[in-house]
Amino acid sequence: MTGKAYVEHVAIWVRDIQWHIRFFKEVLGMDMREVQGSVEQPKQYWTLGGMQFMSSPDFGDNEGRLGHIGIMCEDMEAALAAAQAFGVTAMPQGANWIRLPDGLALELIQAAPGSVAQALAVQPRQ
Repeated sequence: MTGKAYVEHVAIWVRDIQWHIRFFKEVLGMDMREVQGSVEQPKQYWTLGGMQFMSSPDFGDNEGRLGHIGIMCEDMEAALAAAQAFGVTAMPQGANWIRLPDGLALELIQAAPGSVAQALAVQPRQ
């Protein structure tokens, strides 16, 4: 085992990014964590709570919606090395991006020391 990890964000393509921003904020209380572009016209928008919206006004209903899954790792380099045994391929976005044999894209992110254990210690249903 290469250490623990957790899902940090799930990236999805959306036609109306402003609608998604409003919905997740007003219904679920997920405020902005980060934005690419302006708040008025974001290209991408990340919420506290792990959602990433990627603006794609021409997105079609029959297309795949999931862009990638971002995963925080205690030891990203060890996870990348271990992943090679599973037949993953590198992606052009960078060395920390891998595509699984079925097409799923993962962005592995090096977590700050101790932060994975802290995140995994949260017991949200207690």
